[in-house]
Amino acid sequence: MEKILFAEVPELFASVGSLFVEKKEELCEMDARLGDGDLGLTMSKGYAALPDLMRAEAEAAGGDIGKMVMKAGMKMSSLVPSTMGFLMSTGVMEGGKALKGKTELDGAALADYLTGFAAGVQKRGKCEAGQRTIYDAVLPAAEAAKACVAADPAASLKAVIDAAVEAAKAGVDATCNMVPVFGKAAVHAAQCVGVPDQGATAGYYKMVGLSNYING
Repeated sequence: MEKILFAEVPELFASVGSLFVEKKEELCEMDARLGDGDLGLTMSKGYAALPDLMRAEAEAAGGDIGKMVMKAGMKMSSLVPSTMGFLMSTGVMEGGKALKGKTELDGAALADYLTGFAAGVQKRGKCEAGQRTIYDAVLPAAEAAKACVAADPAASLKAVIDAAVEAAKAGVDATCNMVPVFGKAAVHAAQCVGVPDQGATAGYYKMVGLSNYING
């Protein structure tokens, strides 16, 4: 797959939604141990709805992928009014801003989206790397994607997403040795030792969902 056309972008995110539906119970179980137990519900509901939100914005977007993604992200936020929901939707909105004017996605554009997404998560969550959050998966994924394009400006979608997935997985593994500073996990920090962060795991699954479409 060399490029993803405007009309195909909702299908790209439908792949993410499908994976989160599949992983819903796993994420809820992870979250129940150290959080509110609703992470799987938030991710599956938000991303399962996102493709149709994009399709609803397609005509008004006039072929501009960035505008379609950004507007859909704004509507997504009202469907998942939770901390993670707001992080996700803000990430999607910022990712959309990074794609403003794009009519198709190539490897470089995908890296731009992932960079914008990570920036949105950081902006909304006011989190930093090493604090055991979703940011610890999506930031290294974005950095790996950008590095891939920096090394080869013509890097393929496959090369970019493969780099992002690998880096996100390493990021999840690294959270096993991090001390949480937010939410219930911070209260039960001792229980987090050796256990991957559930938010970072969700961030990794987002990359896997994108990869499933690109490499499918």
